[in-house]
Amino acid sequence: MKMRRFRRIEPGYVELGASGVALLTKAPWLGGVSSGQNFAGTAASLTPVTPSKIICIGRNYRAHAQELGNAVPAEPLLFFKPPSALLDPGGVVRLPPESSRVEFEAELAVVIGKRTRRVPAERALDHVFGFTIACDITARDLQRKDGQWTRAKGFDTFCPVGREVTTDVDVRELSIRLFQNDELRQDGNTRDMVFGVPELIAYVSNVMTLEPGDLLLTGTPEGVGPIATGDRIRIEIETLGRLEFTVE
Repeated sequence: MKMRRFRRIEPGYVELGASGVALLTKAPWLGGVSSGQNFAGTAASLTPVTPSKIICIGRNYRAHAQELGNAVPAEPLLFFKPPSALLDPGGVVRLPPESSRVEFEAELAVVIGKRTRRVPAERALDHVFGFTIACDITARDLQRKDGQWTRAKGFDTFCPVGREVTTDVDVRELSIRLFQNDELRQDGNTRDMVFGVPELIAYVSNVMTLEPGDLLLTGTPEGVGPIATGDRIRIEIETLGRLEFTVE
């Protein structure tokens, strides 16, 4: 199943199926079901999730940790992005004047499907609704300057998210590629994660309760680099489609 969130008169959710685009009564992870109506019009896609929190994992690919001169963490390294950082598909990342080096980081993102607290890794996938694409935009100079990452990761528009959430996907071996102005910059695979999705959910849920619709970014492969005004960014993750945005 694939689902999107869109803006018409007011935000709503749809399921993309073989028989058409079905309107849902509400977010599917909150119990939304088909309204019995098909959506045949056009509307702007919104971020498919409205999370209470966005949890991110740092240095979860060995080569990425090494390219930044960092050690691979012995356990998952957690940080947050605020929900105000979300950017709708096809949106514009705004470069803040406080930073002179802003970089892209292509990532697989997990959408939590039900309330999750201290779930073991072997049952963690039962708590997942689906997966989407995200980009962890980072002000690299501020990250190094501040020591902690809140400001560097938290500017408005610093969390672009793909159009769709896809369910029933085996994410253990998916290609992740990022193109900058049609030039391939990142070319990785989820099999190279230090900590897999079940382990990450188990670890995070031992720290905090995950709510339906929460977003978990799982780390980025090597190849991160700076973005500049006028850039066109496209991220493709196998099975999940693509995420595109521009930079100003």
